[in-house]
Amino acid sequence: MPKMKTHKGLRKRIKVSAKGKVRYKQCNAGHLMSSKSGDRCRAMRKPGEVTSKITSKRIRVALGEA
Repeated sequence: MPKMKTHKGLRKRIKVSAKGKVRYKQCNAGHLMSSKSGDRCRAMRKPGEVTSKITSKRIRVALGEA
């Protein structure tokens, strides 16, 4: 049976940490930041983390890591 291909669009947007946590860049942090509060801008600088175990497993399968 052939190997599964990695999902290229997902690979560009998501990183899997060494412990297997799935991290992504927060949305709405690209431009038009002057209308957003400083607290909100600082919070969007940090990477988001997928908390659902089922979703993170599906992501890792799509990336070919699980």
